[in-house]
Order: sequence, then C-alpha cells, then structure tokens
Amino acid sequence: MLNVGHDSTIAFERRARERLSFDLPPRWADPSATLLLAGDHLLDDLPPRLDAVPRAAAVLIPILARAAEPTILLTLRADTLRVHSGQIAFPGGSIDESDADPMAAALREAQEEVGLDPACVTPLGYLDPYLTGTGFLIVPTVAMVHEPFALELNAAEVVESFEVPLAFLMEEANHQRGSREWNGRTRSFYAMPYGERYIWGITAGMIRSLYEKLYR
Repeated sequence: MLNVGHDSTIAFERRARERLSFDLPPRWADPSATLLLAGDHLLDDLPPRLDAVPRAAAVLIPILARAAEPTILLTLRADTLRVHSGQIAFPGGSIDESDADPMAAALREAQEEVGLDPACVTPLGYLDPYLTGTGFLIVPTVAMVHEPFALELNAAEVVESFEVPLAFLMEEANHQRGSREWNGRTRSFYAMPYGERYIWGITAGMIRSLYEKLYR
C-alpha cells in the first residue's frame, strides 16, 4: 500500500496520468450492464437497489496546484437545492444532451457553480462511475487546476468553497466508516471529518475511490 505523504503536485499528476484513463466502461449509463459500479452499496456487500434508470451525472475533482502542497477543492451546496442540499460536494450535476462527454459536463458545471475557467483546468482521467442511492450514476473527472485562477460562486447553488490538503484525504487513517438508516435500509458510508467540515457520503466515497485508484 502506498502513502501519499506530502506528494508534490508534479508527482501526483504523474501518478494520476499513469493510473487514470478517459476510457469509460461499455454502456456505463445502463444499469442492466454487468459492471462493478462503485458506490456505497459495496460497503454493505449488497447489490444496488434501483427503482428507476439512474440519471447520468458528472463531477469535477479539482486538485489545486498550490505552492505548498496540492489541495482538493470542495463546495457546500445551498440549502435550497432539491437534491443533496446543504451537503459538501464536488462541482457537478446532470449530463446534458449538449455535453460531448462526462468531462465536458464536469467542466461546464464547475464553471457554472464556482466560476472555474476551463482554461485553468487540465483533466487527468476518470474514476469508475459511482452509483448513488438517490438515483444518479456519476462519472468523476480528476483534474489539475493551475494558478492563477479565480472563483466566483453561484449563490443559488453554492454557499461557499474550501480546500482540504490532498495528503489528508489520501491518508487511509482519516477514512472513517459510518452507517445510518435510510429508506428502510441500513446504509454504510465513508466519512472524513476535517476540522469543522464533515465530509461524508457520496463525496467521501469518491475521495475513497481516488485513494484506491492511485495509492493502493
């Protein structure tokens, strides 16, 4: 097992390019496809419970190339949103018909939500599609964000943005396991508390996927 320690931006980018790809599994958006989809359901060793065809979505996992050490950009979603309101999340949302691919959707959503200029973003590849209990199949795009860049939050969707050191999130000792009852079923999840921030659920699950892809 590898340990990120204080991996430099250059070292992280090199590792990501070696281990990530822009190739998506065949029929990735089809729930009947025989894919080993990532998702919190795997923590319970149970098949996912789908009441409908999941909606295709994409998120951007922005790794900020800070001088001291790389960080991950996260957002706090507005309480007024219909889905996942008030939660810590990556910039992202549904994939529109006009989006060329999940990467295009992730870049579009990041620009709409936090004003991140795509010209500052260097995509590195996809993580495995992540199935949520709320009916989404999310494709996470991992990307480097190089300075200078500026953020402009869309107040209708994002209350605030913040950064967490990559080294903290890639340290397995900081990955807690929890569970709660949801829709008549006990659901397990990852949680990664950082100061006053409680990163958990889907977002923590995708961070765990990043760790397993790059450092295990």
